[in-house]
Amino acid sequence: MTAAPEIRAELLDCFQSNLAVLADRYHGAGTHLRLGAALRLRTRPGPHGLPTVEPSLDEALADAADLLGLALAQKWPGADGDWARSLRETAWVVADAYHLPWVPYHGQRHIEHSFLAEPDGDGALAVTDAYHNDTPWGAARPTRLLLEREELAAVLDAGPGRAFQFAPTPLDPARLDPPGEEVRISSAGADDYLRPYAEHPDRKLTLDQFTMETWLLARSRRLRAAYLAQGDAGTPQHVAEHLARWDGLVEYTYLTSRRVARGRAEPPDLLPRAAELLHADWEVLCGGDRGAGDIGAAGAAGAAGGGPPSPEQVASTVAGIVGRVLGIRDVPAPDADLTGLPAFNSLRMLEIVDGLEEGFAIEFGPGDLLPERLHRIVDLCELVERRLNGGAG
Repeated sequence: MTAAPEIRAELLDCFQSNLAVLADRYHGAGTHLRLGAALRLRTRPGPHGLPTVEPSLDEALADAADLLGLALAQKWPGADGDWARSLRETAWVVADAYHLPWVPYHGQRHIEHSFLAEPDGDGALAVTDAYHNDTPWGAARPTRLLLEREELAAVLDAGPGRAFQFAPTPLDPARLDPPGEEVRISSAGADDYLRPYAEHPDRKLTLDQFTMETWLLARSRRLRAAYLAQGDAGTPQHVAEHLARWDGLVEYTYLTSRRVARGRAEPPDLLPRAAELLHADWEVLCGGDRGAGDIGAAGAAGAAGGGPPSPEQVASTVAGIVGRVLGIRDVPAPDADLTGLPAFNSLRMLEIVDGLEEGFAIEFGPGDLLPERLHRIVDLCELVERRLNGGAG
C-alpha cells in the first residue's frame, strides 16, 4: 500500500493528477489520458486583474464527470480533523498546500492542492498524491504514504479543505475530440488573453503570474499530444517540435521573471512568442495541416569574438560553472544538450546564468537569454564571449 501511482503525472496539474489515479483505478490504465481530449484556451479572472488558464475546482469536477467517468456522489465543504477521524471511504481532498507536510509548498506558499485519502486498516489512512513538479523549494513526485488518523486530522485542523467522493460511470466516447471549430474559436481568444499581461504596469507581479500560465499551457499541450499518440508509433516530428517550443517558452518566462524581479530589462519578444504558439496549437494539435516549422524560430546566437580571456579559458570556466551547478564531475561535450541531464531544469538554468554573470563580471541583456541559447556549453561560451567583447543582447 505504499507504491506510488503509475500515471503520466508529469503531464497533469495538481487537480488532474489525483483524479487521474481514480479514473485509472475505476476504468483501467491509461484512462486519465482522456483529459487530453479537449485542447482549450479556457480562461477565467485571476489574481491582480490578470486572466488565468488555471482550472477552477468546478471545472476540474466537470472534466472528471465528462471525460473520466467520475460522477460526484458526495461532498464535504469543510473537511477538518473530525472529518478525517470518521473517514470510511476513498475521498478526493482539496486543501491548502501550505499545510501539507509531504509537498514542497509546505510552509512556503498558499495554493490549492489535491490528494486522495482512504482507510488502510488498523485505524491508519493512506494518502496518495500523484503530483509531479519541480519547485523552488524542492521536487514534488508521486507518492503514497500511511498516516495515523490523528496526523491527517492535525493537518486538516490547521487548514480545513473540501472533500469529494465519486462513483464510476460509463465512459462517454461522445465527449472526446470536440469539434475543431470550437478549438479554433478558443485559439482566436489568444490576443484577448495576452493583452492584460502586456498592459499591466507591475511587471514583476505580471511575469510571476505568467510563469505559472506558461507552465499550465505547456503541460496541457503535452497531455493533448500524449492522448493523440495512443496506439501510434510515436509523436510526429512537427508535434514534437511544437512541444519543444512550448517548453522553451516556459524556461524563457521563468528566466525573464526572475531577472526582472532583480531589476533587469524585460525582453520585448516574450508575449509575441506566446501568441505564436497559441495560434499554432490548432494546426499542430487538432488536425490542421501546418507543422511547427511554420511557427517561426528565434534567431541564432551572435557570432563569437576573441580577446582576453581566451576562448579556451572561457570554455574551461563555463564548463566548471555548469558542473558545479548541476553537481556533476563529468561535464558533457560542448555540443551536447544539457536538457538530457536529470539535474538540469529551469531552476538550474537560472543558477548557471547567475554563475556566468558573476564569474565573468558581465551582465546578459534581455535578448541573450533565449532558451535555445542556454542548453549547450558551446552556446553559453558564445554568449559569454560576445558579452566580453561588447556585443549587444
